[in-house]
Amino acid sequence: MNNTLHAVNVILERLRVMTRGWAFIATLFVSGMTALATPVSAQDFNFSNVSVEGNQRIEIATILTYLGFGQGEAVTAGVVNDAAQRIRATGLFESVDVVAQGRTLIVRVVEFPTINQITFEGNSRIRDAELSAAVRSQPRRVYSPSQAESDTAAITQVYADQGRINATVTPRIIQRSDNRIDLIFEVFEGGLTEVERISFVGNRAYGESRLRRVLETKQAGLLRAVISRDTFIADRVAFDQQVLTDFYQSRGYVDFLVQNVDVSLTRERDAYLITFNVQEGQQFEFGILSVTSEVTGADPAIFENALRLRTGVTYSPELIERDISRLELLALHQQLNFVRVDPRVTRNDRTLTLDVEFALVNGPRIFIERIDIEGNNTTLDRVIRSRFDVVEGDPFNPRQIRESAERIRALGYFGNADVDAREGSSPDQVVIDVDVTEAPTGSLSFGGNFSTDNGFSLLASFKQGNFVGRGQSLSFSVQAGSDNQNLSFSFTEPRLLGRDLSFGIDASFKSTNNNQNALYDTARASLRPRIGFPISENGLLTLYYAYDYIEVKDYNSADPSKPSPFIEEDVLQGGIGTSALGYSYSYDTRRTGLNPNAGVLFRFGQEFGFGDSRFIDTTADVTAQTRVLSEEVILRAAIEGGLLSYASGDSRITDRYFLGSGTMRGFEPGGVGPRDASSDDALGGNAFAVVRLDAEFPLGLPEEYGISGGVFLDYGSVWDVGSSFGPVEYDDFTPRTVAGVSIFWDTPIGPLRFNYTEPLDVQENDQTKQFDVTISTDF
Repeated sequence: MNNTLHAVNVILERLRVMTRGWAFIATLFVSGMTALATPVSAQDFNFSNVSVEGNQRIEIATILTYLGFGQGEAVTAGVVNDAAQRIRATGLFESVDVVAQGRTLIVRVVEFPTINQITFEGNSRIRDAELSAAVRSQPRRVYSPSQAESDTAAITQVYADQGRINATVTPRIIQRSDNRIDLIFEVFEGGLTEVERISFVGNRAYGESRLRRVLETKQAGLLRAVISRDTFIADRVAFDQQVLTDFYQSRGYVDFLVQNVDVSLTRERDAYLITFNVQEGQQFEFGILSVTSEVTGADPAIFENALRLRTGVTYSPELIERDISRLELLALHQQLNFVRVDPRVTRNDRTLTLDVEFALVNGPRIFIERIDIEGNNTTLDRVIRSRFDVVEGDPFNPRQIRESAERIRALGYFGNADVDAREGSSPDQVVIDVDVTEAPTGSLSFGGNFSTDNGFSLLASFKQGNFVGRGQSLSFSVQAGSDNQNLSFSFTEPRLLGRDLSFGIDASFKSTNNNQNALYDTARASLRPRIGFPISENGLLTLYYAYDYIEVKDYNSADPSKPSPFIEEDVLQGGIGTSALGYSYSYDTRRTGLNPNAGVLFRFGQEFGFGDSRFIDTTADVTAQTRVLSEEVILRAAIEGGLLSYASGDSRITDRYFLGSGTMRGFEPGGVGPRDASSDDALGGNAFAVVRLDAEFPLGLPEEYGISGGVFLDYGSVWDVGSSFGPVEYDDFTPRTVAGVSIFWDTPIGPLRFNYTEPLDVQENDQTKQFDVTISTDF
């Protein structure tokens, strides 16, 4: 019984405890709900005084302005906290504490130190001045840790842009007195991160070597120490994608696409491997070409006759742009303003052709309000304005403005030239903004010159392409060697009287001193003022006056017992001055032809002497070039000739033609042509004709070495002395034939050409040579 009562008591006690627990929980819940339902009153402060502590350079009044409230003003704790954040946000203080003590608000600050000086350590590849330009921290300004970090990133980027992606920069601080510091950027430059290999996937029409020559980025090779384009720069790779696209589209591959560019580091992380994944697509040609008109008064037939495109030509967007410009210019000449040409292309996948309809449409009636030019600190406004075909008040044509922008960039005076159009004072007016950044246009150089014909000489030259900001070119050079001296001066005004008319003057003095290639000395002074102007899209005509003073002296025959009477007569005449009027005409399709891989250059000129010596000097040459075998092989053919005829007087040895290695390879200077039968001295001729055939091809070496090979065949002769002072050998047309091989090498000092020749058909007394080195010239 007792045990039963005890058990009952235990159960009742537990029930009472549980009841009290639930009651307590209920009380808490009710209290919590009441608290939530009752608004909390924010604590208000009312400061009768504000105290600033710790400031040394920053004025108290300046700090108080960031508080945002004044003394005696009631504020909440949140307002006080916001005030502290505003003071921190100024970047002037290392720490900021805002403390309330009674009715006084205390602002305690620790100022950032002032930068005493900024220095760079460890940099040898990039100068301090270039690194300073990338840094925004400045001496005598407050030090900012965040800005120092930004400067560190900027310096690192400068090194990355030069291919040193492994460069590291560490900012260091040295404490000085008066809360000043020295900010030091410690640089570890690292090595160049080169492009070890550039490869392509998906290319069928063109080989890798041809495509690599298109790119701005180059593979590292033999000349890596002097070639900067073999370092990896991300922006350059992006540019290469566009260049590659332009290359294919200009050759008819309208669907060409760079699918992606895979850039990876080598295992050693010291070089990059770049792979362009491309999709070429099919090559298209132009199909049906037509002109339609939606413009009143525009006859489609007249405009269609102005087209240069022809059916069957490989498609190229550039060719379409040229004909659009031609048609819009024709519309202006016919007093049809605001005419736009809309090219409408129809694709024929079955025939792989693209039909182009040039639609003449009415464009918006917008006029040019003004042309604003900025950034030209040296170049005169009129030089830049001369590149525009329009002036204020003319109809606005976006295509003309784009072409003008290209002409401004082509001047070579500016590192950057942006041309943009914006709305003017009314919707039918536009303002053309031209923003340029000027670049150096002058050079002063000293060096040496070597040729197998003339030996070694020292050279000093000065060139200025934008003389006193007028767009004029000025050059002056002095060349001195043991065998010859040459002094030359040239000046050109490209826009005489503001028109497409150039004026220039050339002057020179040259003397030879009985060198190894001649048995006499010469002195020649020349003066040639000239004017030039275009007479067609590809034709240029130049008119000039020429005055030449020539003296032959100090003749020493190779055989004193048998001097040449021809040369003796020239020496006896002393110095002779001649005057002549002349012209030269050139026709060049290398940049405007329908075929981007072929071009023709034709030049023809005549010089008419008057006074005591009346003569006609006629010269002509034509050169054609094309690329074959996926553009890997260059074929070039040239024909050159000259004829000197006298109405009174005779030619002298300094007037006649000599075939140097630049005209016909495989001979010493004066080694081919008429010779004095008694003294064997070269006399030159009044006529010459030469045919040159060349082929240039890759040798299988990495193209970054810049080495390629070639073969050539020259056929020609020089003849007709004209005078009759004695017997002459080879005075008639006696052709010679020479073949050879060439090595082309693009070196940092210029493109060199090494020729190894083998005479196939020469005369007994000709002076041949098997090897020469020349400067390679591009066609």
